[in-house]
Parts: sequence; structure tokens; C-alpha cells
Amino acid sequence: MKKAFTASGILIILMLTACRQQINTPVAGDENANKQIPYLEKHGSAARLVVDGKPFLMISGELHNSTCGGFEYMRPVWKRMADKNLNSVIATVSWELVEPEEGHFNFDLVDSTITGAGKEGLKLALIWFGSWKNSGSVYIPSWVKRDYKKYPRVLDEHGKALEILSTFGKESERADAKAFAALMKHIREVDTDHTVILIQVENEIGILDMPGTDPAAARRDFSDIADAAYNRPVPQKLIDYLISNKETLFPELKKVWAANGFRTEGTWEQVFGKSTFRPDPADWKHYSFYTEELFMAWHYASYVESIASAGKAEYPLPMYVNAWLKQPGTRWPGRYPSGGPLPQVLDIWRAAAPSISFIAPDIYIDEYQWTCEEFMRGGNPLFVPETRGGEAGAARAFYTFGEYSAGCFAPFGIDNRMWENDDPLDMAYGALRKLEPLILEHQGMGTMKGILVSEKEPVCRFELGDFIVEAKLDSRRLKTTGGLIIQTGPEEFICTGRALDVFFISKEGSERVALDTVEEGTFSGGRWMAERRLNGDETHATTFDGAGLRFPEERVSIQKVSVYKFR
Repeated sequence: MKKAFTASGILIILMLTACRQQINTPVAGDENANKQIPYLEKHGSAARLVVDGKPFLMISGELHNSTCGGFEYMRPVWKRMADKNLNSVIATVSWELVEPEEGHFNFDLVDSTITGAGKEGLKLALIWFGSWKNSGSVYIPSWVKRDYKKYPRVLDEHGKALEILSTFGKESERADAKAFAALMKHIREVDTDHTVILIQVENEIGILDMPGTDPAAARRDFSDIADAAYNRPVPQKLIDYLISNKETLFPELKKVWAANGFRTEGTWEQVFGKSTFRPDPADWKHYSFYTEELFMAWHYASYVESIASAGKAEYPLPMYVNAWLKQPGTRWPGRYPSGGPLPQVLDIWRAAAPSISFIAPDIYIDEYQWTCEEFMRGGNPLFVPETRGGEAGAARAFYTFGEYSAGCFAPFGIDNRMWENDDPLDMAYGALRKLEPLILEHQGMGTMKGILVSEKEPVCRFELGDFIVEAKLDSRRLKTTGGLIIQTGPEEFICTGRALDVFFISKEGSERVALDTVEEGTFSGGRWMAERRLNGDETHATTFDGAGLRFPEERVSIQKVSVYKFR
């Protein structure tokens, strides 16, 4: 995010600008159209969500899949979420409940979700469980499930039908788009307070099959219509995109295209080559079956574009898609959803689905930092709509907002009763809510850094302004912790965290750094409110390494520090 914008990055900016212009245009025939519909804007190198004319940081969590599937079950959830210091919630809307009979829509549960969240002052990102959820087509209505001839399924390499709607089923695409458009129209009509601020279209899409005797049988759709498409020329729309963005393509995409002479016509294998397969776990980052994955990405993205554009024609909220990750245990297409919106096919998604503002990772793997950086390629904004909660989530929340200027952090299953009491995330979110205006001000400006330390990596070291900052884990109990630091002046910083020692060291070896003043306090209405002056044993005021702050293990502390240099 600190690099100069590439051509792909510029494309994203143009997309966001076009989206904002579209959003600020009232929908035809709607006398109540409001120009303050949520939108995305650039701020430095970051992309911020703007809600009711003000930037908004999604300090959030995702509910379990079926939480919004019943009125009585749902009602007590909203206050519990507000009490956990969330300012927003990611919740689901399912096609099977919205359109139980073809052409007959019921939005009562949607209305209850919007009303319940709004009553507690919570904003909503809604997930459309339409054609796919976690690859499978399990939230489609019964009238779609049972008519598998009209709404065909994916076939694997051996002709086995999977419980996944095929992207080549045009009736499926039309039916999904019609239902989604009806949903967006309804939200526009009833949500006058803009409780709904963001839409996720589908969920973790792609072709996936459980491990069997053939490890690669589900790498793509092998139906007759899919085979015919695979052996036809690559769509000109994609070729045009490749030519226009040749120098900024994802490295592997550029590599395979170059290996075939940068061909501008031909079948998928003629343009991108025949795929290779490396099952070795030690080589899990190799892009096995890459051409098949590119092919499926094009068709999934094209299908999603049909749905998203139909919805935006009714109510153009920002829309995104999320991804089940490629990872060591599921390292080739078919073991993770093939064709889903992953970084290696981001260019394909940009070419085929311009109505989608960004792709977002669901991060449950240990390679957290690597994943965030992969998803920020080419200027893609970082939103994390699913991840782990608890102690790891609390640490990663600080780090994600501080290091990557992310727009959203949302652990999954936030309504789980196990997190009702003594949830480490509650303390972290309490501090982040107080710091929200300051974080938003410094997003994408190079004046904010995240801290993430653990038993395996107990030291985090980086440069900020004229100083080297070194943060160390200081805990007998916590296995991981995090924090963030914001430079508010040449020698002034706001820092928050838990179970940390944070030192300021001069870049100039002949200089030393000392503490001038340290205050512990909070922010209220965007203004710093000092609660006590810290010194002595509550700081690292007399060390040879540099000036240092102490952050207690039992709670999250917000501290304002002024330092000075001397020789």
C-alpha cells in the first residue's frame, strides 16, 4: 500500500470513482433517493468506506450462518453485539427464505435484521447466500434444488454431479440475479437510515469436492457445455484487459502468458498453456492447474457480475466477494474452491466483474501477514470479513487496522455464547472504537503501524518517522498480542496495546532517545482526555536501548508519548 500506484491500482481507483458517481445519482423513479448512500473513497493509499458523509471503520464481526434465519433467535443478538463494542455486524440473507416460491418474495426476516441492528446503532454488511455458499449450492430454494435439468450442476472429470450450480446454467444466473435485484430494491425502499452499508455477493465461491481417490477431478467444470467453452477462444474482453494491464498483471499470470508468446487469440490452453500439477506439500504455493483455475474464475466472475449489476441497478451499495484461501492443506484448485476470487486470479475478476469493488480474504490460516499482503496486490483494498476471534483475533485486529489501513476486521461466529464473557476481543474493540477517528485520519498516510508479536515471534521492529520502534511481548500468559501506533507529531505518538514493551530508538546511532511525557488516557469526541501521567516503573524511562512504554497484561491501555533526542 505504500508503493506508487500501478496501472491496476489506477484501474481500481477509476472503478471506485465510477462507483461513487453512480451512487450519487438518484435511482430513477425513487423520490426518496439520498445522495449520502455509502460509498468507497481513496484516502492516501487506502480505501475508506464513507457512511452518511463520514468515513467509517468496520470494527465488526460475522454472525453464524443461520442466526438471522428466525425472528425470536435473532432478536437478543443485537444488544449483545453492541455490548461487545462492535459498530457493525456482518449478517446473512438467504435466497431460500427470500424467495421460497418462484416469483413470490418474503423480506420479513430482512426487515427484522435491519430493524434490530439499527435499534442498537449497528451498521450492517449483508451476505447474499444465493447460488453458492462455501462453494456448495445449499441456500438455493427448493424449486431450484429439485429442478437440476433447468438449473444444472457442476460435473467433475468423471461425470459425477456435485451439489454446486454450474456457472453455465443461464437459468440459474437469471433467477439469482432477479432475486438479488428484488432484495436490493427492497433495501433501498425500507432502509432510509442506511443501516446496510455493504453487500457481499455470494460466499466463498468456486468448485470444491471432498478428497477422494482422484485428487484433481473437481479442478473445473467438465460438463459438455463447459468443455466446449474451454476449447473455444479466450473472450476478447479478457484479452483486451491483459493487453492494457500487461506490465502490472499478477506475476504468475504474466509468466504463463509470456511463456506462450503473449498470444492475443486462441483457446485457454493456447493462450495460457497446459497446467502443471505439484502435489508436494512443501511446494504448496505452486499454482497447480492454473489454466483451469483462470477459466473457472472468468465464468464465476461473469456470473457474479450479472447478479451484482442487477442489484446495483436497483441500489448501488458497494459490493465485494470473499475467498476461501489456498493453503498448505488444500493447495490446488478443487481442494480449495476453484475459480474463487483469490489474488492469482484477481485480474480475471477485475476484467469480468467491474461491479465488484474488492475481493476479501477469509483468514483462518497461520500465514496471516502473507495473506493480507497477497490480497493488497494492485491496490486491492483490504477488508477481512472472516477470521479467528479470541486472543488471536484481538491481536490481529490492532495489527490489521494499524499495519494495512484495513477497512474491516470481523471474526466469524461473533455471536457464539463461548465469547459472551471475558472475550479478549471486547477490550481490543473498546480501544479501537475510541481511536476510530484517529485511525481513519491516518489510514494510507504512512504515519501508522501495526504490532503483532507471539511466542514464536516475540519481537516486532519497524521504522516510523525518524525512529525505529521495537515492540516486545511481555506476558506470562498470553501466547500472542498486538497493538498499533500512530505518529501525531515529529516526536509524538499515540500507542495502544496489551502485554507489550514498546521502545523508541533513534535511527542515528550517536543519538539517544528519552521520554519527555507519557500520559495514559482515552479519546472522547475525537479529543485526547488524559487520565494520569505515567513515569518511573510504569514506563521504561531509564534503559540503554531507548525510551520505552509498558502496556499491562490485564487490560488494553491507550498512551500518548512525547520523546526527545540527546547526545
